[in-house]
Amino acid sequence: MRIEHVAIWVNDLEGMREFYETYFNCKSNIKYHNSEKKFESYFLTFDSGTRLEIMRKAEINKQNRGAKIGWAHIAISLGSQESVNQMTARLKNNGYPHISGPRITGDGYYESVVEDPEGNLLELTV
Repeated sequence: MRIEHVAIWVNDLEGMREFYETYFNCKSNIKYHNSEKKFESYFLTFDSGTRLEIMRKAEINKQNRGAKIGWAHIAISLGSQESVNQMTARLKNNGYPHISGPRITGDGYYESVVEDPEGNLLELTV
């Protein structure tokens, strides 16, 4: 058994697609658009085969950016501590919010936490 994909609602569908393609080498499918439901989405595939579905629907937006019940972050394994360091620096230098790390956590992970363009937490790990 495996998780086939995770999905997230976004405001800027094209901007988020470009972010994940640029920084995480994702490959995008052709945009799905349902005009009746005013719904659009892309599936973004990582090199590992894992997929992230980014979705937009006109009436759905991020009202409360504070803590809430639900998914907390997406962890992306970059393969090495050096890769975590480099990606953290690259994202930080390009203006994306850096939350913490790189560091070794209490449970033994080497990680850094940054935000994507819409404030979703990305945990960059080995």
